[in-house]
Amino acid sequence: MTASSKDTPKDTAKPHRSSEPAWPNEGEGNKSADKTYREGVRATVKSGHVKEQAKQAADALDGPEGEELKRAEEEGRKKAR
Repeated sequence: MTASSKDTPKDTAKPHRSSEPAWPNEGEGNKSADKTYREGVRATVKSGHVKEQAKQAADALDGPEGEELKRAEEEGRKKAR
């Protein structure tokens, strides 16, 4: 006995509409963002440039852009609360 076309499951996936966000809401905890972040951390550590990048960051804080960086950090902390 063969299944008729009406008995076969249909594709229920909705086509992507431009009004829908590119990143769908994943509920509590964003697994995609977590995965991307963790992969970035792994790649940075694996690159072997962590100490060099930390020194560049410290130099930037002590340099001419230091005040702007500190203001941006404080603004970010306010939004995180």
